[in-house]
Amino acid sequence: MNDKCDRVLALAAIFQACALVRQIAHEGRADVAAFEASIKSLLVVDAPDVPSVYGGVAGVRLGLEVLAFLFQAPHQQRDAEIAKYALAIMHLERKLVKRADLMDILAQGIRRAQEQAEMFGPLHENVIAALAHLYQETVSTIPPKIVVSGTQGHLMAAGNPEKVRALLLAAMRSAILWRQKGGRRWHILFQRQAQVKAAREILGELNHAL
Repeated sequence: MNDKCDRVLALAAIFQACALVRQIAHEGRADVAAFEASIKSLLVVDAPDVPSVYGGVAGVRLGLEVLAFLFQAPHQQRDAEIAKYALAIMHLERKLVKRADLMDILAQGIRRAQEQAEMFGPLHENVIAALAHLYQETVSTIPPKIVVSGTQGHLMAAGNPEKVRALLLAAMRSAILWRQKGGRRWHILFQRQAQVKAAREILGELNHAL
């Protein structure tokens, strides 16, 4: 897979995590397969390639679908919220990577989460809570803070605040990867059609493989 496809996968993973944040905030639930892939991506450090970060290309299917649709018709409230979170993550990523102290905390926290995942499983509430706390220790300390909109009952339901923070951390992990693969914010403004085409091509390959 070339760098262009790698960038699209990482970008789709950002939008997938942000779409899941919106699902939880408004519906109190999240797509199970996409949630698992997003959370597990935080626990993969030495992947041989970008697809492996997400357990294969299928791990970001939801993100590819969101990306293809949103870049074509970004006018609905739902899409505006997802885009807002994604752009906020990209903005904070530039600040985060310049903070060696926070990057060290992230690395140490991920290692601890990996150890917990080996003991309890990657989706155990202890692991999600640890990742959520890590988000609060790092990303959340950099202004401006991301404010998630939604139904208060869903936002405050047991376990959901931790899931939201863990997903925002997953979005940040993918934003760092996207940048490492040559992604730039101006690509979103001026190369939308190219991103849509690439996302649809990858989705087509996925569907053909079924």
